Amino acid sequence: MSERRVTILAPGLFASVQDGGRFGARASGVGVAGALDPLALVTANRMAGNDPDAAAIECTLGGARIRIEAPMRVALAGAECDARIDGVRLPAWSCAFAEAGSVLALGAAREGTRTIVAFGGGIDVPRVLGSRSTDLAAGFGGFAGRALRAGDELPIGPSAASARAAFRLQPPEWSVHLSSSETGAVRVRALVGPESARVADARSFWEREWEIAPQSNRMGYRLAGAPLAAPRDGAMRSHAVEPGVVQLPPNGVPIVLLADAQTTGGYPRIAIVIEADRRRAAQARIGGRLRFVRTDFDEAKAARHDVEAYLRATAAAIAAQLQ
Repeated sequence: MSERRVTILAPGLFASVQDGGRFGARASGVGVAGALDPLALVTANRMAGNDPDAAAIECTLGGARIRIEAPMRVALAGAECDARIDGVRLPAWSCAFAEAGSVLALGAAREGTRTIVAFGGGIDVPRVLGSRSTDLAAGFGGFAGRALRAGDELPIGPSAASARAAFRLQPPEWSVHLSSSETGAVRVRALVGPESARVADARSFWEREWEIAPQSNRMGYRLAGAPLAAPRDGAMRSHAVEPGVVQLPPNGVPIVLLADAQTTGGYPRIAIVIEADRRRAAQARIGGRLRFVRTDFDEAKAARHDVEAYLRATAAAIAAQLQ
């Protein structure tokens, strides 16, 4: 085992190795996996001196403790969880240099669910189908094809970044306050789905707030609420689905597909969450509420441009700090 490694002392509620690459086998029925908050992954990796798509740890609701076995940069982005390195606070959207033997401790997450923890050099697990992500449903990739456990030792690759600068970035405006209604619901923009017309009361989907049910995971959020009417015309043939698709199963209660979603499905696609807002949906927590806001392609493209503008601005700021 390389000296450049980190040891999981406690994984918290749930943690896994994820990167920004996509498994290259959707045609064979393999989902994409990867970080549920890609913007947080890219930003944390850049602060750590890594390539944007390097493998990192995705922690759900915080609570993890990680011992850093060699000197390296550490960066956090995503949900704020009152993290500390040997007692010194490390806020979300910031980075620091950690000495060998230091312990990173994450408190409970707030204002979000997923925190990305990146280490200078990236987590050096083998690529499977072009990705270092963990496919938890299929049990392969990442670290041993599973969620992390206490005692796991993760190898860290060599790092070209030698700077010891500690700094914090301005979080993206849309990350500061996820809740955007009087009831605390997270608003996510979505396009009308191709089978929306098959649902008699599809309009109700947009008018309601939907609770995220406990049966949710990285494959998708099962929503809870008064069922919509059964789709017209009965069963459908299977068709392609991707993260962001909102399906309506026969029970009339929607499912929002996330990063570990299957590749095909036979339920009507009543909506598609736009790419820029999928991370907002993934940062909402079980028991919380989602409100879907109908949008169009022009607004979806503008939202994507906003994300790209943030990444360009932060890339320049990070580069200046790491010189």
